[in-house]
Amino acid sequence: MSIFKKFFTKEQKQTLDKGLEKSKSNFFDKIGKAIAGKSKVDDDVLDELENILVASDVGVDTTVKIINRIEERVAKDKYTTTSELDRILREEIAALLAENNSSDVKNYDLPNIKPYVLLVVGVNGVGKTTTIGKLAAKYKASGKKVLLGAADTFRAAAVDQLIEWGRRVDVPVVSKGMNVHPATVAYEAVEEGIRQNADIVIIDTAGRLQTKVNLMNELTKVHKVIKKHIPEAPHEVMLVLDGSTGQNAFIQAKEFTKATEVTSLAITKLDGTAKGGVVIGISDQFQIPVKYIGVGEKVEDLQVFNKQEFVESFFTRR
Repeated sequence: MSIFKKFFTKEQKQTLDKGLEKSKSNFFDKIGKAIAGKSKVDDDVLDELENILVASDVGVDTTVKIINRIEERVAKDKYTTTSELDRILREEIAALLAENNSSDVKNYDLPNIKPYVLLVVGVNGVGKTTTIGKLAAKYKASGKKVLLGAADTFRAAAVDQLIEWGRRVDVPVVSKGMNVHPATVAYEAVEEGIRQNADIVIIDTAGRLQTKVNLMNELTKVHKVIKKHIPEAPHEVMLVLDGSTGQNAFIQAKEFTKATEVTSLAITKLDGTAKGGVVIGISDQFQIPVKYIGVGEKVEDLQVFNKQEFVESFFTRR
């Protein structure tokens, strides 16, 4: 019996399968070579599996945890054949993701809070602003009243890009142009969200990780001014990571979780990489729920992260 609830449509599942194709092809090609000519799960097979997991950017700590669990099962249940390895590995990764204690998002639901303030953080180039645009389109399509705040004011392209997304999906954008303090935009965005009775206000922020002290100060100020309008806001701080960067995504997650309280993750660009294992490692190591994954360029390719469907897609061979 599955430990997850199943609610993906056939189309969503097909998109996910296609988006993870590079990751799982690379993964299973390596496993196939590792067990070629072997009939039982022995130390050599487990050593090879450990190398494959690390190479797939699952991360060293999470890899060690998975290998230890498999060793315990092999010893306890007397699993010996390599044909059983896929199933055991699949079950242990599914269990690991379930331990994150996060509920899968469904249909872009929102808590009974109005407006719900979502602060989005991440370094330049990870797809942060594009993810915000896609989220705006998703929430708008689900009947929500959405407002965007262009507070990544140190990068002209980010402001212009968010304004274009707002135009494209018919969602208002609060913008003050470049070189205005992000907190000013955040303050006015929440104020406008209250005035317009918006369901959700999504605020883009600067991603200058190379100046960590400035970044921390900026985010602290943004939090402070938002609370002037809504004391319990922001209700969510989402970190956007580029899955194709592998271990660099771990480093970014580590630095941003030091700079601010990150409460959810969006992992993008999984369709163009063989590093899909990064989702497993980041979810395990940071114990922050992965809420969305990007598996393509289209709006519909930003998907809610469903643990069961991810594991099933990752382990489905053509």
